[in-house]
Amino acid sequence: MSSNARNRLRSWAIRSAIALGGAIIVIAATRFPYSVDRPLSAEETERNRKYYAEAYAKGAPTEEQSPSANESKYVEVAAGATKVWHIEERVSEFAAKYGLRNEAVLDIGSGRGYLQDIVENYTGLDISSNVGRFYHKKFVLGSATAMPFPDNSFDGGWSLFVLEHVPNPEQALLETRRVMKDNAVLFLYPAWSRPEWLAEGYDVRPYSDFDLRGKLIKAAVPTLASVPFQAVERVSTRIPRNVASWFGPTRLHYRLLRANYKEYWEPDSDAVNGIDRYEAMVWFRSRGDECLNCEGASGSLLMRSIPLVIRIHK
Repeated sequence: MSSNARNRLRSWAIRSAIALGGAIIVIAATRFPYSVDRPLSAEETERNRKYYAEAYAKGAPTEEQSPSANESKYVEVAAGATKVWHIEERVSEFAAKYGLRNEAVLDIGSGRGYLQDIVENYTGLDISSNVGRFYHKKFVLGSATAMPFPDNSFDGGWSLFVLEHVPNPEQALLETRRVMKDNAVLFLYPAWSRPEWLAEGYDVRPYSDFDLRGKLIKAAVPTLASVPFQAVERVSTRIPRNVASWFGPTRLHYRLLRANYKEYWEPDSDAVNGIDRYEAMVWFRSRGDECLNCEGASGSLLMRSIPLVIRIHK
């Protein structure tokens, strides 16, 4: 290869590296999870509570009071997700593995209580005032962000497809740690990293539903959801969050979403936040807790969106 060819190749490699580095910086800056908890107004709190209460309004609707199409779809999708992701089997295996069958266990955001028979000493907590009729074990009406239990009440617990619907999710995690005993074990499986396009159903509705701006957003969804883009986004945002955890307890960072409480276009159209699994792991680890199913001592920067199993160390 001539010296001119080598120089051209070197120049091309340098320009490509600069362009790639610039793209990574732009993605990291624009996709970084900047949001943290903020105080909620009384109106926001009531709207959230009312939405989930109405979602479970009637177990067997009558002609006089039938649920809306959205309410029926919400319950149907929630039930379907438990089957698709084999939730009962996974939680049952978790309870058996960590010796929780006869211990005090809390189900955070328990819905209809379909997991109440996995353990003997079960308590379900839910914000909906209409789900108590589904329980033959203990049910407590309350919010994940203000649990009506004393400190150190439970030996373990789980929360499934709930955290992404909780305004102020860090407060929910703080409350979860508070009510757990030292060495308690948690099984956390929210829908991690919910994207912002779910609220309007950009990936399931036709282009004809949208104006020009909406069409551009819909056209961008395949790129934003692609494996290469997701890999760059996750690594570029996880590295600084990992570094932050070296200096003591971190704040929980997430992407704040605008929930759609009117049209349930697809699962998690009503999600209020997008939390990365790695971010949640770092949050617990920075407080001295232990991830029992993370890749490596600190968790891989490319960790998959699977449940987190956390052992609390107080």
